Amino acid sequence: MVGMRGAYGCCTNGGNSNESQQPPVGGGGGGVGVAGAAAVEIAALAVHKVSPPPAQSTASKMKARVKETFFPDDPFRSFKGQPLGVKWLMAVKYLFPILEWVPGYSFSLFKSDLVAGLTIASLAIPQGISYAKLASLPPIIGLYSSFVPPMVYAVLGSSRDLAVGPVSIASLIMGSMLRQAVSPSAEPLLFLQLAFTSTFFAGLVQASLGILRLGFIIDFMSKATLVGFMAGAAIIVSLQQLKALLGIVHFTTEMGLVPVMASVIHHTNEWSWQTILMGAFFLVLLLLARHVSMKWPKLFWISACAPLACVIISTLLVFLFKGQKHGISIIGQLKCGLNRPSWDKLLFDPTYLGLTVKTGLITGIISLTEGVAVGRTFASLKDYQVDGNKEMMAIGLMNIVGSCTSCYVTTGAFSRSAVNHNAGCKTAMSNVIMALTVMVTLLFLMPLFVYTPNVVLGAIIIAAVIGLIDIPAVYHIWKMDKMDFLVCVCAFAGVIFISVQEGLAIAVGISIFRVLLQITRPKMMIQGNIKGTDIYRNLHQYKEAQRVPGFLILTVEAPINFANTNYLNERIKRWIEEESYTGNKQSELHFLILDLSGL
Repeated sequence: MVGMRGAYGCCTNGGNSNESQQPPVGGGGGGVGVAGAAAVEIAALAVHKVSPPPAQSTASKMKARVKETFFPDDPFRSFKGQPLGVKWLMAVKYLFPILEWVPGYSFSLFKSDLVAGLTIASLAIPQGISYAKLASLPPIIGLYSSFVPPMVYAVLGSSRDLAVGPVSIASLIMGSMLRQAVSPSAEPLLFLQLAFTSTFFAGLVQASLGILRLGFIIDFMSKATLVGFMAGAAIIVSLQQLKALLGIVHFTTEMGLVPVMASVIHHTNEWSWQTILMGAFFLVLLLLARHVSMKWPKLFWISACAPLACVIISTLLVFLFKGQKHGISIIGQLKCGLNRPSWDKLLFDPTYLGLTVKTGLITGIISLTEGVAVGRTFASLKDYQVDGNKEMMAIGLMNIVGSCTSCYVTTGAFSRSAVNHNAGCKTAMSNVIMALTVMVTLLFLMPLFVYTPNVVLGAIIIAAVIGLIDIPAVYHIWKMDKMDFLVCVCAFAGVIFISVQEGLAIAVGISIFRVLLQITRPKMMIQGNIKGTDIYRNLHQYKEAQRVPGFLILTVEAPINFANTNYLNERIKRWIEEESYTGNKQSELHFLILDLSGL
């Protein structure tokens, strides 16, 4: 509170007011300030006192603060007052959510999950092969990653709709980061070891965030950051597929827009018209199927089955017309069999430890953010709750197990989860059915993929990632907040022109800087009285609000702390000076009231 010209001033904080009174200049009465629920009357000064809170020890205060910070949802509140045996049973169900729905599982639920599981399997098989190639890994690793992780998630996960498997963005980041140190073609075994080790660290980071209740860290990935990052990554992923779509053999290993386009132009002599024709045909077919499913949601199965249909048709065409002899590259021989143990391939050599930890950290955070966001999105549509920290533990343990069974980073993909949701899944059993379908494929059907052309896999990837470019969301961000739009653009430009990880770091850095700016430079608004009421509102938002003569009522719209006290002090003084130099006697400032009711 600042009192002007010896007049009466008051500062309100909720209902707690600290008042000091001095004789007004030239005698006369006192001043009146109304802010929030506090009121001071001229004739009779009423002092409203708030009783102090009950005394607490330092340990009790710290305990309450820690609990509110790390356990805001109080996950164990249902344990209170229960017998010991019941508590143990509830604890087991908490750790293994599958035990909550398996006892009541029925045949009708199984029929729905069966349809959904087979539907997402038709999408997961071609995408698994495609995303593994995007990560510069053998195609079989993509199918391995669509078998074990979904089984683990079905036991530990709490989402009914999340369909687990490899995703494009994590595949792109892992491949690009590991290629900086090791060539996948020159040293395939070492590259594979680094991929498994990075997956192990990714799972370790994810599980640790869940166990330590540090899920709020991923909240720094704001909506604007994710929209810009995903759009930029989608374009980079699509540009990488020009190698397959054009039939280029000697393609750049860099990820930026300029190097990729330069490589495409400099190797025009390697372009294959047969490859381009086949790629264009199947890409148009996939995009058309996607458009039909978006326009008529009941026909979701068209876009879900289109990738597998394209793989089958293109494989038959290449086999019948000997396409590999006409410049169309094919996958080649794939061995039958289930996942082989890979814990002996985890490499903790100090030479590559920094690289694998960094790759695991970045891919872990990105995939975790996507998985939790997708799970919460579909949970809100079906009106059930998803525990974010339990999801982090489930996804983390899933990747740790996956790293020991020849899998790389997996999470809940939006495209597969949307198909799973639209197909009518009821429980996580749809993931089990998908995994069993992939298992059958691994055991018996791998020879059928020998003649599958790489160009079709590139078309599948482009059709999948194009949905990550959310132009309406960008327009909405522009209309709502220009600073958020700047964050979005920086994330997009950083990914496109620098690299995926640097673009993400720039966007997150700007987001954090913006949060710090809001803390150190809080908004202050002048309030005015709405005529005929005792309500005071922002003058810039309410046209009917009017200044009270002789009063300056300021509202601080952020917590006051050591980082912004100097700014607030200087800003208030400047406001007082501006009001004092108006030269208008009628509007001469006598009182300053700080409305701190929002603090």
